[in-house]
Amino acid sequence: MISTLATEKIIYQCSAVDITKGGGLETYIASLINSHMPGVKNAHLPALKYLKRDNCVLLHLHDPECLGELTGELPAIFTLHNHCSYCPSGTKYLAAQQKPCDRTMHPLGCTWGHFVDKCGCRRPQVLSQKLWNTHHFLENLKKINIPVIANSNYIREQIISNGLPPERVTTLHCGVQKPKSPAAKLRADIHQNQRILFVGRIVPDKGLEWLIKALAQTDSHIHLDIAGEGWERPRLEQLSAQMGLSDRITWHGWCQGEKLESLYHNCFAVVFPSLWPEPAGLVTLEAYARYRPVIASAVGGIPEHIQDGKTGILIPPLKIEKLAQAINQLAHNHEQTRLMGEQGQAWYEQEFTLDIHIQRLKKIYDTTIAEFRY
Repeated sequence: MISTLATEKIIYQCSAVDITKGGGLETYIASLINSHMPGVKNAHLPALKYLKRDNCVLLHLHDPECLGELTGELPAIFTLHNHCSYCPSGTKYLAAQQKPCDRTMHPLGCTWGHFVDKCGCRRPQVLSQKLWNTHHFLENLKKINIPVIANSNYIREQIISNGLPPERVTTLHCGVQKPKSPAAKLRADIHQNQRILFVGRIVPDKGLEWLIKALAQTDSHIHLDIAGEGWERPRLEQLSAQMGLSDRITWHGWCQGEKLESLYHNCFAVVFPSLWPEPAGLVTLEAYARYRPVIASAVGGIPEHIQDGKTGILIPPLKIEKLAQAINQLAHNHEQTRLMGEQGQAWYEQEFTLDIHIQRLKKIYDTTIAEFRY
């Protein structure tokens, strides 16, 4: 039950996710609901069947499942947060070939991808359902004439290549909240600790195995902190032991709050080695907000968030020697690393704070509401 004052104008953030839990989408929607937009109140709506039209001025859809429930009676927009609206596996990554998928959505091509290229589950019943869902989402999106927001130019290009008119799709890059405590520039003593940080799920597509193999080719005093959890952890812990790296890696499990802030504070760089084409990648922005440069793979939407050589270093995926060289480069040069972190933080303040994101989003809201014909 959603209670509101009778005179308030309401924008509903429509998604089935539990916004009280962690996760990229959950955190984003919670941030919108807690934000201040002059003249309107943001509220969470888990499904359109719970909608009360009184005072509602706009529906902001975050799940493709919501598209089929629209009646066209209210202004609406849809944000593409990931690949699920045009990719049955949701990854756009061919695991068997270890490269991003360049196909558009098609039942035959995507079936081949699942069975041969191992891009997703090969159980026939599961695959059949995913193919139907994605086709349904994409067709609904084409038929319903509402504005679409992509969280990177890469995602915008993907949805356009799958048949959406370019004029309907606007890129709005993500924003993240500022740290609760003031972040500090990289001091020489922190740099001398020689710690790098990985933040994310421990699954094959996140590239942690690539990072571990690269660590073996870096200076022996460099230490890797891993903030995350996932089903690949036991195998990668075993791999680390076999490579003689156990004393150079600390597995922290899932981290948040003060623990995660401490890990950011004590590293000289954040490494973001994803192999799959990340739609955007908020880790880069979180690092910038804390004056830390990012060493990242050049896939998906990640390059849009890295100024190569200025705020971080971009590396071709799976190039072990190049990743090791980039880590060593920053490990050996405090001034360069500190400067990259400062430039990243300045770019964050100019483009990627949550306040800036909300200001830009509000303009899209206002235009959508003004142009809607009841």
